[in-house]
Amino acid sequence: MEAQSDGAGTQAPWPARSAVSRTELDPVSFLHRSATVHPERIAVVDGDRRWTYSELRERVNRVASALRGAGLERHDRVAALCPNVPALLELHHAIPAAGGVLVAINVRLSPNEIRYILEHSAARALFVTAEFEPLIVDPPPGLEIIRVDDGGSAADAYEQLVARGDATGAPSQLTDEEEPIAIDYTSGTTGRPKGVVYTYRGAYLNALGEVIEAELGHHPVYLWTLPMFHCNGWCFPWAVTAAGGTHVCLRQMDPALIWRLLRDEGVTHYNGSPTVQTTLVNHPDAGRLERRVTAMVAAAPPSPTLLARLEELNIRVVHVYGLTETYGPHTVCTWQDDWDALPASQRAALLARQGHAYTTADPVRVVDEQMRDVPRDATSMGEVVMRGNNVMTGYFANADATQEAFRGGWFHSGDLAVWHPDGAIELRDRGKDIIISGGENISSIEVEQAICAHPAVLECAVVAVPHDHWGERPKAIVTLKEGAMATEAEIIAFCRDRLAHYKCPDAVTFGPLPKTSTGKVQKFALREPEWAGRDRRIN
Repeated sequence: MEAQSDGAGTQAPWPARSAVSRTELDPVSFLHRSATVHPERIAVVDGDRRWTYSELRERVNRVASALRGAGLERHDRVAALCPNVPALLELHHAIPAAGGVLVAINVRLSPNEIRYILEHSAARALFVTAEFEPLIVDPPPGLEIIRVDDGGSAADAYEQLVARGDATGAPSQLTDEEEPIAIDYTSGTTGRPKGVVYTYRGAYLNALGEVIEAELGHHPVYLWTLPMFHCNGWCFPWAVTAAGGTHVCLRQMDPALIWRLLRDEGVTHYNGSPTVQTTLVNHPDAGRLERRVTAMVAAAPPSPTLLARLEELNIRVVHVYGLTETYGPHTVCTWQDDWDALPASQRAALLARQGHAYTTADPVRVVDEQMRDVPRDATSMGEVVMRGNNVMTGYFANADATQEAFRGGWFHSGDLAVWHPDGAIELRDRGKDIIISGGENISSIEVEQAICAHPAVLECAVVAVPHDHWGERPKAIVTLKEGAMATEAEIIAFCRDRLAHYKCPDAVTFGPLPKTSTGKVQKFALREPEWAGRDRRIN
């Protein structure tokens, strides 16, 4: 090893970096460690089936080896259209172990949206469970479709892949931790899904961030209420594995089953939107848990009523905020020691803040249009911008969108917030045309484009309106062509034929749109009456 130059022609005393002192960060390594340290610990629970870390590692090794043997090359994209079944958990480790890039697709999308993602990502293969096969319409040429039977039948294609693979796995092809590990598609303000690129380094550090901020400890029992396809499950497939935890799989939102699993499996952690929490606390099976459970809640904060009910049930809330472009959560409202003594309403108000950056992320800023920090007075609004380990490398095959998102050297969230004197941020409004309904992003522009394809529609605008259960829902204001006729029901049905149903408006009204002198629609004028009496325009 040679000493490095100090830049002035002399030899500095600092040793050069070598392979002895550096390993590329790889979240798949968490599985190998846990399988070595806890080989007989239960890693996966799926109904009556369960397997240990030793067995999980062998299955992952076999899938990775089989994929490589089938011709998968470095950075080839492999898609998955699955609910929270064990195969999707295994693919989060096996695809990168084989050198591929995972594309986990939202199962709630329409066939056209799914086909676009498969085509845009140039996926070579698609893993799909039976109930979602009908969504694969006119697949791109050359796409290999691999059926996943989540019952574990030896006859299904996925289990055949497991069977023919090598239990020792495949040699790693990773040479740089900045290589892509996953592409996560999100609806952007242009309406077309954009592929957010995650790296090995980002996934590794974000997973460790979850271990810290969710306080996973050394043996969490994690219930998969959060979809694994959503921001790669906020990196919890790797985080829970890093903590040597047990993954309790959950195929769909079933509050009765969730309450049974919370009790019978000794669950310690789960994640979900406020909608999930509301559904759980209002279920007839809801009752105080003997063991405290930690629930991460994203973006919209629990109301004082919901927070009080969760506390009664012995469920502790950790409030986080982030975007697909930040691997999921990027900030956390860290509970302060003196909050315990405060009244419930005051605690809820403090918990409503989105807080500070994760331990593994750079501090967030709130800036004006000139990228200057706004005063930390809890009143002045600006845009939330981020940078650091928790931010994507950019959008796949979309340099223009990447440049726009990274203008000024920071990632622009499009969310508007105030900055508190203690450095915590608190969201107040959305600067982008995004509606977040039940934890799902909806591009208002995408919905507008679908409605404007109706032959009777001249123009329309879609805005977010508050909803007691889903948080926010889309509402459309439509101007019809002269002499044309269409009803609210017809417009909604037209949308449902073209978009995922959760994206379609709940209500449609008709009339002229308010505009500026240059013809730009004034969406704020349409939103204001809907949000009157509220201190923020986010629910």
